[in-house]
Amino acid sequence: MPPSQSFLRQRKAASTSLRKIRSKSSQDSDRTVKDENTAAQSDSKEEVVWGKTPDGQVFRVPTTNDVLTTLLDPRSSKSHLDLLNLGLLGFQLVLYFALPRHVSQVFFFLYFAFWRAAYDAGLGWVLTKQSKKKWIVKEVQNRGWLNAESRPAVRDWIRKQLQSKMGKDYSFDDLPLEYNTWLLFRQLVDVILINDFLSYCMFAFSCFRIPHDLSGIVHAIRWLGGISLIGFNLWVKVEAHNVVKDYGWYWGDCFFQRGALVFDGVFELAPHPMYSVGYAGYYGLSLISGSYKVLFVSLAAHAAQFGFLLFFENPHIERNYGQKKPIAKRIPITSRSRASSAVAGPSTAVDTAAPVPVPESGAESSTPAITEGDSATTETELETETEVEEDIGPVGVNLPNVTKPSSSIHQKKKSLSQHDLLNKYFRRDAVVFRNLDLLRATDAMLVLILGYSLASWLLPGLSPKMALAVHYIHALSWVLIHYVGLGLLLRAQSENKFLVRHFLTNYHYPEKDAGQGAIIEAFNNWKVLYNLTLCMTYVSCLGVVSKTYSLPNDWGVGNELLFHTLGLLLVALHIWATLESFEVVGVFGWFFGDFFMEEFPSHLEYTGIYRYLNNPEAMGGAAWFGLALISGSKLVLSLAVVRHLVNWWFLTSVENPHMRKLYGDSLRQDAGFVKVIKNVASKNAKMLESRADKHVPELKRVVTEVKGTFDKVFEETAEAVEEFLAKSAPKFSEVVQDTKVLLQQSRERLVITRVANDISSYDSTKYRVSILPSSTTGTQAFHLGEPITVKWEAPHNHSRKDWIGLYRVGANKSTLVTKTSSMGMWLPVHGEEWDGDVPLGLQRAPSGSRDTQYGSVTFKGNTLPWLVGRYEIRYHHDGKYNVMSLDGPLEIYVDKPSETTFDTVRETLMHVVPLCLDSDPSLIPLSCKPPSTPSTPSVMTSASLPSDDATATSVAHEQEDRDPDDFTFWSERQAKRISAAIKQVFDVDYAPEVVVADANLTTLANRILVSKELLSGRPPNPG
Repeated sequence: MPPSQSFLRQRKAASTSLRKIRSKSSQDSDRTVKDENTAAQSDSKEEVVWGKTPDGQVFRVPTTNDVLTTLLDPRSSKSHLDLLNLGLLGFQLVLYFALPRHVSQVFFFLYFAFWRAAYDAGLGWVLTKQSKKKWIVKEVQNRGWLNAESRPAVRDWIRKQLQSKMGKDYSFDDLPLEYNTWLLFRQLVDVILINDFLSYCMFAFSCFRIPHDLSGIVHAIRWLGGISLIGFNLWVKVEAHNVVKDYGWYWGDCFFQRGALVFDGVFELAPHPMYSVGYAGYYGLSLISGSYKVLFVSLAAHAAQFGFLLFFENPHIERNYGQKKPIAKRIPITSRSRASSAVAGPSTAVDTAAPVPVPESGAESSTPAITEGDSATTETELETETEVEEDIGPVGVNLPNVTKPSSSIHQKKKSLSQHDLLNKYFRRDAVVFRNLDLLRATDAMLVLILGYSLASWLLPGLSPKMALAVHYIHALSWVLIHYVGLGLLLRAQSENKFLVRHFLTNYHYPEKDAGQGAIIEAFNNWKVLYNLTLCMTYVSCLGVVSKTYSLPNDWGVGNELLFHTLGLLLVALHIWATLESFEVVGVFGWFFGDFFMEEFPSHLEYTGIYRYLNNPEAMGGAAWFGLALISGSKLVLSLAVVRHLVNWWFLTSVENPHMRKLYGDSLRQDAGFVKVIKNVASKNAKMLESRADKHVPELKRVVTEVKGTFDKVFEETAEAVEEFLAKSAPKFSEVVQDTKVLLQQSRERLVITRVANDISSYDSTKYRVSILPSSTTGTQAFHLGEPITVKWEAPHNHSRKDWIGLYRVGANKSTLVTKTSSMGMWLPVHGEEWDGDVPLGLQRAPSGSRDTQYGSVTFKGNTLPWLVGRYEIRYHHDGKYNVMSLDGPLEIYVDKPSETTFDTVRETLMHVVPLCLDSDPSLIPLSCKPPSTPSTPSVMTSASLPSDDATATSVAHEQEDRDPDDFTFWSERQAKRISAAIKQVFDVDYAPEVVVADANLTTLANRILVSKELLSGRPPNPG
């Protein structure tokens, strides 16, 4: 796309979770998107690109032209939408010159807000519906816009509009509906994006002013900086368009599939470059205009664009190219020599769901290609040797009466897995305030110490100067304790296992413990100390800020507003960098686990923020400098400087020596950001050298100095600007999800009963629901977790928003209106016309029949009740709570063993666990799967393996190494179901985390037996 469209369209690279190891040869063989510049130079031999619709139709994708060429080139024919676009653009230019300055500022602010909302909210909404349910295509199809029989005039008009913008290889009649709909949608997008861009420019020009209190040098720097940012913006957009082409630029993957998208080039510069650094021009124009109004509007518009990324783009890519990872999947690993292993960042990053692939020698890490019909990710298998350990009893309990599994059930030794290691060393550890438990002594101590620090802010009896001095010394002490004190402790641990030796020397552990207790206890205490001192450094710093900060009387005087804005941005940068680092390294890296444990596999993993930076911790002190700007205090600034220096000492004297000792020369030298900048500088140097003659030596010297400056500047400061513009959404989405869960739990009381006003026009006697008997009992009694099928019948004119809910008997006294929430236990009558719990509003297909319609729905998984009891079925009208028919009661029961032995407990779990896991063959234990033939073992035979030898071997090995009693989860909700079932069967409470940690029938059965013994005071019966 031409440079002048720099602000118009953003397209993100594949999400971090989709970045997998992919060989270069595979990329070259799969890539079908070619460079348009190369195609322009070779007109005689054009690359043929094929597309594929969701229904499998394959077609040749025609060549598309960029919008500015067709819109502004007088030689190009103009469609009606082009004329509308030109008219709107001319309308803006006329108003800009006609309106007074103060009026034009208000008008263009509102006008830009309209187009920005049309982009981020409007396009985000329709694209989300298109991504989920192909809503745009269905609407065009239902309205008959491209149907020659139902709407010939509309179809002819659309054909003329599209043909006027396409080349000779375009044939309207031969291409599928999805492609023509995308072209029509693209013209609408052009109208929105171009007007959004121009209205922003008109607003910025309307606010242009020349500050009078600045020197000439500052003015020059301001203009040069603004022009540089705009030029950088143009380069990012042009390079990004060269990578994704029009197919990615206009969200073509929402409509059809087209070959492979390879994200390289500028997408290696920064995360989501089109959404992050691609908006640098906004801030460049803000500098040039010299207006805070433009700056704050730019920040708001940029934030809205991140909202578009968060709520549409990321879910769309996860939905179409994501790969689900099971929880608690056990894959055997081996403990490797730390000297031959490597990790990225300060510590090893651990994936709690599944082991992270280790790239082979020479393999390049790149964003996955979006392949036709397949997932966008490929994964290299982790080749390991199996290390076995003896089966052990329940954790922390040594009771001789616990029944061991018989040899016929569990004869093979249990292999060591990463899942077991994670649950061995991590048990809901407090990370800042996350997982805080006041019944845990260390957490209670943390709350008390933070309380004393907060109380010290209001410490009476001291003069203001004395109180400020006390706060400063207090904050400085915690900084030195955290970075220097714990740094020396950690360095001693790295050199001679100081902490482990201390606990092994001074505390007694069982004989068979083999020193593991000392490691675990040392590491647990280290985690508490580290988290405590980390929190205290921030709390004590805020205490100093509170004593030095005063609210400005006039925000327009001086640089107060600027300093506050920059300070808040630095604080936000600090928070984001910390969250991104934690997302990559996990709890293992957060607490420097590789200083203590050697069982975890180590590997180089440059993902997330570490893909672009080697040491993002260096930018972790941005909040301290931000608080110094906000408070305007030299004391806070000195704290920030001291904190930066001691953090640098920690990195160079503690962490880096430890990393070099463990991994040697295998660590990466240059990060992605530095590598891209070096490549750009090198290309520019070669270009200048080729054009110069006598100035070559001088140019070489200048280029060398510039490259050296780049290395220093980008390693120390540019990370803050580059990474702040990336997403800051993971924790926000987690908070939103937690809020939804809390609201769902209280919905039964908060539900607002909505009733229809047109109920009298419907005959309720023609509605009927009936519960089909259980396949196991033959009655309306269903085991906990068993699917429940309900048949329904309704008149032809029934609402397409009708729905059926499950309620506990007695929850609703009225049989005419439902007044309590279904708590998620409901299904729409026409599920294909709903997007989750929102009806899509699709029009009913024309039908000549006026007879009663029939259908059925099946409650399963999350729509089932997971508490035993008696329930009833209610049929509701038009998305409201008017009851048209009901049936019941049905009974939800659970089988309880007559006696509590290992065999009976395990047998009960073998029935309950698969039901809680939705009977998914990929999740349930192998011991619960019936053999295909009497002579066929539970593992896959060679005849059933995939044709690919490598895949077949890996699948066979996985099945052989897997404990037959192991099971996995897709979500924690499935673990909650098992916890609820265990409570109702055995009257034993377990947190879902405990079930996830066990994830094995035998282990869970033994745990239940031990718990029953401890609670009842009697040993379990022998099995």
